Amino acid sequence: MKFLITGAKGQLGQELQKLLRERGLDFVAFDSKQLDITNSAAVLSAFEQAQPDVVLHAAAYTKVDLAEDDGRELNWQVNVDGTKNVADAAKLYEAKLVAVSTDYVFDGTNEGEYLESDAVNPKNSYGRAKLAGELAVTESGADAYIVRTSWVFGEFGNNFVYTMQRLAATHPKLTVVNDQLGRPTWTRTLAEFMLHLVDTKAGYGIYHLSNDGTATWFDFAREILKDTDVEVAPVTSAEFPQKAYRPKHSVMSLEKARATGFEISTWREALGEFLAGIE
Repeated sequence: MKFLITGAKGQLGQELQKLLRERGLDFVAFDSKQLDITNSAAVLSAFEQAQPDVVLHAAAYTKVDLAEDDGRELNWQVNVDGTKNVADAAKLYEAKLVAVSTDYVFDGTNEGEYLESDAVNPKNSYGRAKLAGELAVTESGADAYIVRTSWVFGEFGNNFVYTMQRLAATHPKLTVVNDQLGRPTWTRTLAEFMLHLVDTKAGYGIYHLSNDGTATWFDFAREILKDTDVEVAPVTSAEFPQKAYRPKHSVMSLEKARATGFEISTWREALGEFLAGIE
């Protein structure tokens, strides 16, 4: 079985490569300079050369605030047009596709856990583009899994854990938003689940995947810095304005993922294992 990875230099793309190497699996990986997914001819050429059995589509534009203005066009080109090109190529070359989406397809007004079947209502440009990308995958007719995830952190690239650690090195006190609730996700957990879907021949469709348990960004930061002397203080979203709307309550149900037989650790367990591995 041969895998093709998009977004090779992103935090998930690098995690996927690490996992595939560990398992001795055959793959090719393209970053944005090696493969412009917004160019349909380039995508078809890459598929023709690689002849993949499985496509792990990790390429994405993730600058949520920039997507509201300066990055609006690129956000759409990558997350919608690029995803369509990858999905269409997967269909043409009869490859299974695992595409990654986001909790931002929801508006965050649900006080319970969002099911895969719940109505979507994205409130920012990034969420709208990712939802359109989901639709492009579905409309392509490819054998596809769409995995919605949230609050991603991991060994590679920039993420909230590294940001908190960097700030803590020079600030005795940090203020962090405490009125947005979600589920942190370790890239390792996400990568393993993506392969699990393929390995177990799970039913195609949409799945939610993050680590178990819920947290606010304040809770997450406090856990990251619990072994330091840095004070972490809670603030409201209104005290920390951002261009893009953030869902207040984007807790996604993990029951469908669990039903595939995948074991999901808590975000605290995942964070602890991650931190221990980078020390």
